[in-house]
Amino acid sequence: MRAINRLSATFVAKKTEPGRYGDGGGLWLQIGPTGAKSWIFRYQMNGRARQMGLGSVDTFGLKEARERARAARQLVADGVDPIDAKHRKLAAAKAENAKAVTFDEAARRYIEAHQAGWKNQKHGAQWAATLKEYASPTIGALPVALIDTAHVMTILEPIWATKTETASRVRGRIEAVLDWSKARHYRDGENPARWRGHLDKLLPARSRVAKVRHHAALSYADLPAFAARIRANPFVSARALEFLVLTAARTGESIGAQWSEIDLDAALWTVPAERMKGGREHRVPLCDRAVSILNALPRDGAFVFPGGRKGKPLSNMAMLQLLRGMEGCENLTVHGFRSAFRDWVAEQTSFSGEVAEAALAHTIGDKVEAAYRRGDALEKRRELMAAWCAFVESGAQHDQQK
Repeated sequence: MRAINRLSATFVAKKTEPGRYGDGGGLWLQIGPTGAKSWIFRYQMNGRARQMGLGSVDTFGLKEARERARAARQLVADGVDPIDAKHRKLAAAKAENAKAVTFDEAARRYIEAHQAGWKNQKHGAQWAATLKEYASPTIGALPVALIDTAHVMTILEPIWATKTETASRVRGRIEAVLDWSKARHYRDGENPARWRGHLDKLLPARSRVAKVRHHAALSYADLPAFAARIRANPFVSARALEFLVLTAARTGESIGAQWSEIDLDAALWTVPAERMKGGREHRVPLCDRAVSILNALPRDGAFVFPGGRKGKPLSNMAMLQLLRGMEGCENLTVHGFRSAFRDWVAEQTSFSGEVAEAALAHTIGDKVEAAYRRGDALEKRRELMAAWCAFVESGAQHDQQK
């Protein structure tokens, strides 16, 4: 009997009895209890008996099965385990398929993975919106593995000089998505959106094409008169704006203030870390007028300055709209009052810059870190904010005297 090619196509087609039937050379026809027929290859590797499936008879005929068995025998002869080789081939194919992940898909998964670490959902929405508008038309459908410098430059060059801040954010976000893709083995090589040592050789620095625009600010000398005007306004947005001015706080910190953060007896407002730009808890000493504002407000819910929708704080546009409705204040920004406070401290007081920066909750340098981070200069800041309050309220006091 022949040692190889023992079976015939007719035998394979007609045989139905369950069992294994050898063709020689390690190739076997296997018929299962249900009548399903498949090919297996049996071999010895390092003294260990192994067998590998070669596919269904419906997919591979006898001739094809013999070719697959011959290829497996060649691997064994070369000292390569056919099963290990098969697994490596599948892994390589899987890795290659993974590299077909498109930029849009990678961006979606990056945002999804990092969303929990961002301060709010709005940040994630901004990421998605900027990438959709500027990156997706060029590279959205491309596999991340194929994105190169030319693609990135196609996106950035048209907007680098005219929308510099936006372009810079788009570049940074593309870089982050491609770094994530490389970490997930979806691409190899350098990041074509990297700035230092790469795009900085192709594009001018932001500072050379876009002038820094500071928030429009009221001169601190005009603040007393301004404070008298908003004090006369009965709306909650006016109270919120006056409170913001007196505490030198940011818009989001002020409108998001909750009664649970306020200790009126101690005249102290503690803003939790998750609501602070710098991610650190910030204690704000409240001057007498700030406490008076709070005492006069109704406590109808969790928020100190409630908005029009139940259970929601005042809109972040409410104070800006108030300014736009005031003659002579149409071009001011709410954030600009922090600049007025900082200028007043520097030009009209003997308080140190470090105390002023602590009042503004700015992240400051190493020297100040050592002196202030273990504490927060609260008592010094209490004195500072009392002096600031007296200055701001001097306009209202002047009106009362008249």
